[in-house]
Amino acid sequence: MTGARRAALVTGASRGIGRAIARRLAREGYDLTLTARDGDALRAAAEEFARLGARTEVAVGDMSDEDAVRSVADVHRAAYGRLDALVVSAGVGSSAPLGGYPMHRFDKQFTVNVRAPFVLIDACLDLLRETVTLSPETGTKIVAISSITAFAPEPGLAAYGASKAALVALCEAVNTEVSVAGVAATAICPGYVDTDMSAWMHERLAPTEMVTSEDIAELVLALTRTSRRAVVPHLPVVRAGSELWRA
Repeated sequence: MTGARRAALVTGASRGIGRAIARRLAREGYDLTLTARDGDALRAAAEEFARLGARTEVAVGDMSDEDAVRSVADVHRAAYGRLDALVVSAGVGSSAPLGGYPMHRFDKQFTVNVRAPFVLIDACLDLLRETVTLSPETGTKIVAISSITAFAPEPGLAAYGASKAALVALCEAVNTEVSVAGVAATAICPGYVDTDMSAWMHERLAPTEMVTSEDIAELVLALTRTSRRAVVPHLPVVRAGSELWRA
């Protein structure tokens, strides 16, 4: 059965950027499928968004598990029968210098930051295409949370930046294949965002100087409102200051 309300699937929805995006979409009238590893935090988020009037489906899963990723797509289709926005926010990062870099860290980052989004987009693409007929003016959207390090690398973040650059390339490739059909993809590339994932930076950079999760959520919402004629392949978001390309 196809629902009358718009529906979004958000990964990494239990905290940080993903939760802020899901909250903003709930306030805008979207129903949601939420996924993350932390079941308790995910259910708490679902309860919060239900109070905002959103129907929520919870799919606890690890994005490094391909079967779990594909299951999330199945859960969403069964619940709503439509997918107006796919938001890929789940990600991992690890800092270490080159020269003896632990390859298990490299593999983990590429599995979660690149392979999982690829698998999820592939699994959701048919439903995204089908939903274009329900929203012919805007089409449907894929939004992936990348990083400014995709364009402005930092010491110690070679593997992380490379994985996020690959995510940008994935979104651009999606656009070459399906944007003409009304499915557009954008990689949002923020600098440091004030979330627990950036807590390790607090001694060097005050949280009050970081981009906020709500900033990213507003950008996601704006992207969902653009017409299907407009495609934004990537969107850098940096901190205020004299240096343009900085995290």
